Amino acid sequence: MKHVISSDFTLGILGGGQLGKMLLDVTRRWDICTHILDPNPEASARNSCNHFVQGDLMDYDTVLHFGKDVDVLTIEIEHVNIDALYALEKRGVQVYPKPSTLDVIQNKRTQKEFYTAQNLPTASYAAFANKGELQEAAAKGTVQFPCIWKAARFGYDGFGVKKLDSITAIDALPDSECIVEDLVPIAKEISVIVARSASGEVALYPPVGMAFHPTANQVEFVYYPTDVDRSISKKAQEIARDLVAAWEHVGLLAVEFFVDDNNTLWINEVAPRPHNSGHLSIEGCITSQFEQHLRAILDAPLGKTDFYRPAIMANVVGPADVTGAFEYNGVETILSTPQAGLHIYGKKSTKPQRKMGHITLTGDDLNGIFKKIRELKSVLQLKAK
Repeated sequence: MKHVISSDFTLGILGGGQLGKMLLDVTRRWDICTHILDPNPEASARNSCNHFVQGDLMDYDTVLHFGKDVDVLTIEIEHVNIDALYALEKRGVQVYPKPSTLDVIQNKRTQKEFYTAQNLPTASYAAFANKGELQEAAAKGTVQFPCIWKAARFGYDGFGVKKLDSITAIDALPDSECIVEDLVPIAKEISVIVARSASGEVALYPPVGMAFHPTANQVEFVYYPTDVDRSISKKAQEIARDLVAAWEHVGLLAVEFFVDDNNTLWINEVAPRPHNSGHLSIEGCITSQFEQHLRAILDAPLGKTDFYRPAIMANVVGPADVTGAFEYNGVETILSTPQAGLHIYGKKSTKPQRKMGHITLTGDDLNGIFKKIRELKSVLQLKAK
């Protein structure tokens, strides 16, 4: 590990949202100098970094200019200019995750091609350059309904994913590159977070379960321990380890899996950064996912990944009836609840389903804390000003 603490070392982070904000909780604790690039002048991480730059993450010159002033460059979002990252890497800036890894992960088609080439389990799919190609294939009967449509690029938090029940559903889709997956009979969804350091050390977190909102295509709760067989947990960790090894990935990788009715694992998607499914590690684990990511990209010894006890994280999202300025109600109830952790992301405006914060609750009995966190989630309300 280099001399990065209380030194002239600078860490750059592309993206200043809530993930960047939580990464900076660790860098401030360790006294590491940080620069943030984000298009939003009111980015969540702005007040926690040493230097903030407002700019377009997809603009080549902006990313190149920003990256020239840092020693190590990392991300909190995949939607960044890859060509600039390649150029910075050639100039000697350490870029983690590597541009070659991001190049694959940015596009769901190339993700799928990689899994197939590595003989890793993933749902059958077909790729289309635009909506017209998809409509033509559906008209010929080569697309089976129902199926799952995914935008090849820029999907997140359930956006860019649609279930298609018939050919007519294609009309409402955007005209963009996409993939269409066979519908997998999903019994459960789990996530495994794995970290790999620049020296090749690997640390695996135990799988966590993900419970989705009944109408929004978005994770509502993440919980540990997950309710899958030990053999499934072990297999999911093995696949995650294989992925970081095949990519020679440096940093965190979150791997989302479907578990079908036959207890078969399918890779859904991956994220090469801290991830929503790892937020409960802040209160729940010996080493949080944010600290682990920093340890990995700084080539420090990786931390232990054990959970102290059962834990649940509940996402706090913008309600359907509030857009714009808002205020929180019910904070006092959360703060007066033992073993509850409240995380507010600092966003100045809300909209339906926008992630605004999260609550974590730990305890001895998963069923008991599930009941309690549902109560806490219902109490914490975003109200229009």
